[in-house]
Amino acid sequence: MLKFAQLPTLARLTGLFVLTSVLAGCPQVEPTSNAAAAGSFDSSVAASTTPAATTPITLAGVPPSSVTVGNSYAFQPTVSEGSGTITFSIQGQPPWASFDASTGALSGTPSVSDEGLSADITISASNGSSTGSVGPFTILVNPESVAAVPPSEPPVISGAPATSVQSGHAYSFQPTASSASGKTLAFSIVNCPSWASFSTATGALTGTPSSTQAGTYSNITISVSDGTTSVALAAFTITVQAPSTTAPSTSSTPATTVQTPSTTAPTISGTPATTVVAGQAYTFQPTAAGAAGATLTFSISNKPAWASFNTVTGALTGTPSSAQAGSYSSVTISVSNGTTSVALAAFTITVQAPQVAPTISGTPATTVVAGQAYTFQPTATGAAGAMLSFSSSNKPAWANFNIATGALTGTPSSAQVGTYSNISISVSDGTNSAALPAFAITVTPTVTGFATLQWAAPTQNTNGSALTNLAGYVIYWGTSTSALTQSITVTSASTTSYVVSGLTSGTWYFAVQAYDSLGNNSTLSNIGSKTI
Repeated sequence: MLKFAQLPTLARLTGLFVLTSVLAGCPQVEPTSNAAAAGSFDSSVAASTTPAATTPITLAGVPPSSVTVGNSYAFQPTVSEGSGTITFSIQGQPPWASFDASTGALSGTPSVSDEGLSADITISASNGSSTGSVGPFTILVNPESVAAVPPSEPPVISGAPATSVQSGHAYSFQPTASSASGKTLAFSIVNCPSWASFSTATGALTGTPSSTQAGTYSNITISVSDGTTSVALAAFTITVQAPSTTAPSTSSTPATTVQTPSTTAPTISGTPATTVVAGQAYTFQPTAAGAAGATLTFSISNKPAWASFNTVTGALTGTPSSAQAGSYSSVTISVSNGTTSVALAAFTITVQAPQVAPTISGTPATTVVAGQAYTFQPTATGAAGAMLSFSSSNKPAWANFNIATGALTGTPSSAQVGTYSNISISVSDGTNSAALPAFAITVTPTVTGFATLQWAAPTQNTNGSALTNLAGYVIYWGTSTSALTQSITVTSASTTSYVVSGLTSGTWYFAVQAYDSLGNNSTLSNIGSKTI
């Protein structure tokens, strides 16, 4: 029969822990910064001049409007034959690009610090007597890793530029352009007349040539880009006529130098955009001309309620709301010189309901300890009935990604300590996409430490008699007071301290149990704790 009278008393163990810990050998991870300040500058490069030629210079070519970090960019304009010896120069040269003044070639490979838009770039060529140019145009440097998005429709550009202007009179043409995907548009021009100015933001070509600038300006090309795709109007010619008492042609077909009596009716041309997405700006301005000295005024019938109309310029502008989606028919714009009126063909503007793009949100954890699990799942929403799918770029090698839920999970090993940057998670409904801001995950080393336990040896049994056969102790520890799952046996009765090492970061709990030579055990001591 088991007698408990010889059990060691626990009373002598209670409250005798003195726990200390030293966190040794913990790696220190200090962030470093290697960010370079990006900037832009404007430069002009030119080669030495040579004897002037008399043949006018015409440049051709549409420069690419974008390049991805780490990829090569190259553009060289084509020069008309018989232009003589030519020197090239450039304004607005991107800092990452090189320019060859003998060929006009612009080339280079942008780095991460060059991301962004370089604007108002113009390449010019001169033979000593005449000058031709390409631009101003823009180049967008895209990030190296861009979350995959579904292909979008290219931008649309339209308009019928006037092909003649009388010296001393103002010339103005602004194309109509739109992007179904809502991207920001930028315009560029090739062979811009020397007397004209060009806006890369609106595509407007304006200016007033002098009598000394009479002549023909050929192969003018206006393009628009959404940063991915460029489209252009057909190349056209502008003839600057010497001062005359006669007025422009009444023909609806663009002409060059044909003149008619001053009593001729005005002319009006232009191709208005017929669609606009609700919430986006619509703009159209026709081109009109009349006899010298004639004052022109514009009028409109069936103007959409969401639009404004300028009777001086003929510009029709406005931004329809979602509630104004629908078709607006028989819109007619006319111009009058006070005696005679002419009008564009009636047209319809369809306001399209905006597409509801998906949304994504969430704040991913940016650190994880090697050997511990990492998990992050964003929250995403889309239009009713839309099927959403997720994608990721720069996923860490130790992680898994779920394209159905967007969950990023994994457990890095100690060999995978380091920082994993530019991680991007995107969601798409098949048409539009949205992405979380790029983030980084730093895998930190496993932190280990130790705890020193001390106790006083019991001297009595539970019945008050002297304890003479104390044999040793069992030390228990774990990460919960109810789960002291690890243990070690100290087989020496005279030992009253022990160092538990290899403890990872967190709070650990400890208790001691005494046993005698007959195999009797005491209950556990009080529980002490230490946070590593």
